[in-house]
Order: sequence, then structure tokens, then C-alpha cells
Amino acid sequence: MIAFGGRGILLDIEGTTSSVSFVYDVMFPFVRRELVTFLREHGTEPPVIGALEITAQDLGHASLEAWRAASGSDVEALAADVFGLMDGDVKATGLKQLQGLVWEAGFASGELQAHVYDDVPPALLAWNASGVDVRIYSSGSIQAQKLFFGHTIVGDLRARLRGHYDTTTGPKKESASYTRIAAEFDLPPAEILFLSDVPAELAAARAA
Repeated sequence: MIAFGGRGILLDIEGTTSSVSFVYDVMFPFVRRELVTFLREHGTEPPVIGALEITAQDLGHASLEAWRAASGSDVEALAADVFGLMDGDVKATGLKQLQGLVWEAGFASGELQAHVYDDVPPALLAWNASGVDVRIYSSGSIQAQKLFFGHTIVGDLRARLRGHYDTTTGPKKESASYTRIAAEFDLPPAEILFLSDVPAELAAARAA
């Protein structure tokens, strides 16, 4: 038991509020299965183009146009490059945004329901009742986080969370990211408890 007297709690998702196996055995395979079809059906929509533009830069291309030229405008070739980033477990902003868009379709259809550990819903409720400001910091995009907590196996948990942060705030293993988040909380860093399953992230948070 941790006795905590601060006013803010920052939560990781994968391995902390939800099982790693759900992310790797359900969510990632869903992207691999659906990405080609998704790009064919939605590849001209502005949110998708925006995510692909950032992904192109993540892959070292000057632009989405340059990436398409290099791949011969083949959707399957683009998808293969995305899968390469996934295989390398790259925490790239464009990749996370693209994954979030694919997951959105899965959550909307009901095919995906996010796993949360049994102690998470009552903990969120208790923290909210005691006036603690609870927020999420994950490498997954903010959009994906909101989809995740809006479609869990126990229902919609979004009302119990006051904020979301992703890699656009900064890398999770750099202390400056947590300093920025503390400023967003408008709390001294020592008033915020960060919960994660990754020691390097905890060290960065402690340094802040």
C-alpha cells in the first residue's frame, strides 16, 4: 500500500491499468489485419493524411508524397513500412496516430473492448471522490487513449480522467516531459504520483 498525500495521479496504460497482453495480442494484431483495407477506404481523409504525413517523416521521408513515390503508391507497401515500425516497437507519433484511427473503427463497431484490471475502476472512483486529479500519460495517441477508456469491458471511464498526454508532450523516459505535465496540472511535481511498469519512466518522473 502506498500512502499518498498529493493532489495529482498520472497513470500509464499498458502494463499499469491494462494488461500488456491485451495491447500486443488484441490491439496490435487488429491494426495488422485491418490497415490495408483501412487505408484503401479512408486514405484520402484529412485525419488519415495527417497521420501518414507524420509517419512518412518518422520513416525518414521528406513528405508523404515522397513516401508514396518511393513505394510506387502501393498501399500494401505503405502498410509494410508501418508494420516495420510496429515490429521495432518504435514510439513514433505518426504511427500512434495512425493506429488510433484504425482502432477507432474497431471500438465503434464493438469488436474491440479495452481490458482494464479489476482494481482500476474502483481506484479511479475513490481518487475522484477524494478530489485527486487523475490523468493519463501513454505513448499511444491521446485519441487512442480516449477511445480505450471510452470502450472498456466495464463501460466508459472517461469522466474519471481529467487529462491525457502522449508523445507530443515529450518522450516518457525524459524528465522534461514530466516537468511539462506538472505545469499542465498546475501542481508542484512532488504533488503528483506517476504509476508505470517501466523503471526508466519512473526514474524520469522522479527526477522531475
